[in-house]
Amino acid sequence: MKRREALHRAALMMGGILSAPTLAGAMGRVTNTGPSVAISPDQEALLAEVADVIIPTTTTPGAKAAGAEKFIVRVMRDCYPKDDQDKFYAGLAKVDANSKAKFGKGFAALDNTQKNEMVKQIIVEDKPFFLRMKELTTTGYFTSEIGATKALEYLPVPGQFNGCMPLKSGQKTWAL
Repeated sequence: MKRREALHRAALMMGGILSAPTLAGAMGRVTNTGPSVAISPDQEALLAEVADVIIPTTTTPGAKAAGAEKFIVRVMRDCYPKDDQDKFYAGLAKVDANSKAKFGKGFAALDNTQKNEMVKQIIVEDKPFFLRMKELTTTGYFTSEIGATKALEYLPVPGQFNGCMPLKSGQKTWAL
């Protein structure tokens, strides 16, 4: 089974938790052939900072180390219509604007406590943006090499299928 097929099946088993555009992006498809929003390096860096609050570096590398922002930019460009892109990047700009209004500096310049506070605020103020950001971040992270090998258990060439196998204490969940 190819990785893309495994991702598709996993998403179906999860009850379609991933939106269709995100699933298409994880499978490397391009479904948006229309215009796209141009992203600046500063916006991409801001995406990396917000993603790193969602999946921070702990005993495993975080979303920023995995390059989740590059996945987010690609999937937004290739799989979401321009209206959805405009809404998403407006939500991202709002995070930075709120940071400047509340703390006098942009989101990237905040300390971890302040970043967490701003993300909690955006969950309340703009839940659709946060949910999309969270979906794209987690999908980008867990389909990256870092996410699949450092945060999840990965077997490049699996042996036989054993559907009822106990996990060892502290063992990570399996990657697709």
